[in-house]
Amino acid sequence: VKIRQATMTRPRRQISVLRVLVAFAACASAFVPQTQPQTQHIQRRRLPVVAAKTPLAANGKRVEVPEGSSLMAACKKLGLNVPTNCKKGDCGTCTVSVGGKLMRACVGKVPPAPKLKSVAEKGLPVKLA
Repeated sequence: VKIRQATMTRPRRQISVLRVLVAFAACASAFVPQTQPQTQHIQRRRLPVVAAKTPLAANGKRVEVPEGSSLMAACKKLGLNVPTNCKKGDCGTCTVSVGGKLMRACVGKVPPAPKLKSVAEKGLPVKLA
């Protein structure tokens, strides 16, 4: 009978010790400083995104086209009739020279504007290759 009483008191002690530890942890956490400083929210003004325009020139005609747009559409604006066969850029019949660099018009994009002021004023020359 004595063995049963001794084992019955043990769980009660563990529970009371556990309650003390939980209470201590709750009290101690109130005195610990926060690790992340609070920052003020600064409202930043968003500037509108303006697409840069690339000047292109062919046959005496000069057109400004947004960079990254379709090269085929830019060639049509310039009045160039670019031949196409596959419309995927595999065959190479749509090759045009833009500023001395060969590009496929059906899959190509308009390159960024040149940094040289003299070339930017005249426009990148576009020719059928």
